[in-house]
Amino acid sequence: MSDPRTELAADEAPRAADGRVAGRRGQATRQRLLTATRTAVADSPYRDLTVVDISRRADTSPATFYQYFPDVEAAVLALIDELTDAGGRQLRALVTDAAWESGDAAAGLSQGFLAFFAEHGELLRVADLAALEGDDRFRQLRTRLFNGVFLALKDLAHEARAVGAIDASASPGGIASVLTTMLTQVSSHRRGFESWGVSADELAATMAAVIDATVRGDGRASL
Repeated sequence: MSDPRTELAADEAPRAADGRVAGRRGQATRQRLLTATRTAVADSPYRDLTVVDISRRADTSPATFYQYFPDVEAAVLALIDELTDAGGRQLRALVTDAAWESGDAAAGLSQGFLAFFAEHGELLRVADLAALEGDDRFRQLRTRLFNGVFLALKDLAHEARAVGAIDASASPGGIASVLTTMLTQVSSHRRGFESWGVSADELAATMAAVIDATVRGDGRASL
């Protein structure tokens, strides 16, 4: 399967650090550097990452790294930006593509979030750390990543309220905010919960029960 990044229009293609549009070989080099950055993030604390280490992992030189990124932070931002675009669509689809009348949608949403964080947890922790330190660039990317699922859950709550499945006084925005926070925070802290003896399956089942009780008014949901 071809990489969609190599098929972008010139004005959308990844650029070098000096603003030039990278050619096919340049895009491949840039992607190799991003892959090496992702590996380094998984292996080392974010603040310990160096251009030398990333360049070595990519089998290139620091001079080549600086042709594409001014510093390590810029490479990490580019990685999270890529994840935000693809991941945001993936997470939103867990809500919008699910058959909520079947009763299995909440379980799929919960399991999907846990799987997403298991795959991308290192990058997401970097985004959280930088956002907590006041870096608005990381905060905006993190917000964008989860905005789609928030809006989809808000629409779902609106529909549930309209048909009387939940109380007429319920706030769709409030419901979506709480559920999105639950999904992100529980998934982010999965390892810690597992160290307490709570399995991923138990976490998924409990989140699914909360979701069903909240947006479907399912009195059978067992907490």
